Amino acid sequence: MPDWGQASTFLSEQCQTGCMNSEEATHEVPKGTENRSTTPGSDTFKHYISSQWADRAEEIPAPREQASFAAARRAELSKKYPGKRLVIPAGAMKRRSNDTFFHFRADSAFSWLTGWGSDSEPDSVLVMEPTASGHEATLYFRERAGRDSDEFYANSDIGEFWIGPRPSLTQVAGDLGIATRHLDELPAKDAEVTELPSDLAQDLSEMRLVKDEFEINEMREAVAASIRGFADIARVLPAIAGNKRGERLVEGAFASRARLEGNGVGYNTIAASGAHACILHWVTNDGVVNDGDLILIDAGVERDSYYTADVTRTLPVNGTFTPIQRKVYEAVREAADAAFAMVKPGITFRDVHNTAMGVIAKKTAEWGLLPVTAEEALLPENGHHRRYMVHGTSHHLGIDVHDCAQARREMYMDGIVKEGMIFTIEPGLYFQPDDLTVPEEYRGIGVRIEDDILVTATGAENLTIALPRTADDVEAWLAPHAAAAKAQKAAQIKADALAKKKRK
Repeated sequence: MPDWGQASTFLSEQCQTGCMNSEEATHEVPKGTENRSTTPGSDTFKHYISSQWADRAEEIPAPREQASFAAARRAELSKKYPGKRLVIPAGAMKRRSNDTFFHFRADSAFSWLTGWGSDSEPDSVLVMEPTASGHEATLYFRERAGRDSDEFYANSDIGEFWIGPRPSLTQVAGDLGIATRHLDELPAKDAEVTELPSDLAQDLSEMRLVKDEFEINEMREAVAASIRGFADIARVLPAIAGNKRGERLVEGAFASRARLEGNGVGYNTIAASGAHACILHWVTNDGVVNDGDLILIDAGVERDSYYTADVTRTLPVNGTFTPIQRKVYEAVREAADAAFAMVKPGITFRDVHNTAMGVIAKKTAEWGLLPVTAEEALLPENGHHRRYMVHGTSHHLGIDVHDCAQARREMYMDGIVKEGMIFTIEPGLYFQPDDLTVPEEYRGIGVRIEDDILVTATGAENLTIALPRTADDVEAWLAPHAAAAKAQKAAQIKADALAKKKRK
């Protein structure tokens, strides 16, 4: 990343006598850089840099695919709030340190209502002004600066020389099908709104529980890209074995796919090898990937529209499950299959979890891990089996990895499953390495299988079914990669031996 204090050194050298110091320049220097800025501010320089630029072609794009869907969502929201002015901010850049920032991601509600995803502008605000027939939507954002302004070269936060060209008001209006105005015209009271009121956030979350056609298609694409990301991992996994930070290499393999086909990962990837798989949100990913261990990978590609997959597979590093690993893995798969089999419109969301827990309780009881029967463990006042799976089985999925999070419990956990909902099914078993309630052979084994599920009119569709799920299928999937790695290693040993012989 270029240094603000050095970026204009060449230009400043071109200034003749009479150049102002940076402190005298008219532009606003971002905080954290004003003590080292060398940006020239003379009239001569300003005149020179503002001249001799080619005309910009003002091409107005056709409305993007999601524009009509976003308009329908705004219309539905309008019905819920007649006569009320609604202000939905995109949010601001978040500072990482000094004058560097995290990659901007617009607020999900803002993106859902505008159709503006990874290309959205920080500090933008959607205002829905009430009218006699509903609401009139206006999108306020910071228009690009003209060449007669010093912003485009002097402001490292938003200037074109620093972050690239920004779209014009007319371009965004055509792209999103929304009236646009410059951010400077936003009423002061609206600029003070930094987050949604709780009632509006709740309503928007509940409106997102059922996905429209665009959302379903985006989720299919996110899943397809994620499956290719897991295939990338499978190809490199055998060669990673033994690397002291092999988890990072697994994470990196998936991240490359996510950046190639989407905006990036939808959440921090979990690459948990060995006992790390027993840590539910292990994202440090600094461990060794050992031959003979299982590695639990929880990862999802986020599309430019922000819709993200959320997939977990647990793989044997060397391509083959041990008997005890296979036993635990197949139990988790049985729980996932049972939960999937009962998904259809009309059940409660809670039923999915309860079904999976029935299998988990049965299996752990059969293995002699519970101090009570499976039936006793499942009683509300007990829950012994939950020692080995403390998390829930499902969560809604969409523009957020944990979508619809502000919805009321009676609409979420106790809500009725409807056609068009998308959620995960992700049971697991996690036997901590120091858990004295389980035999030693179980300790340090963590298994989770997570699929993304679309509710249909008559049942459900497993969107992630293309990824191997049974232990046999997983081994068959990994076998060619394990064989290739073995052959490569043997060839390298042979080459090293030959080289050694020649040296003698």
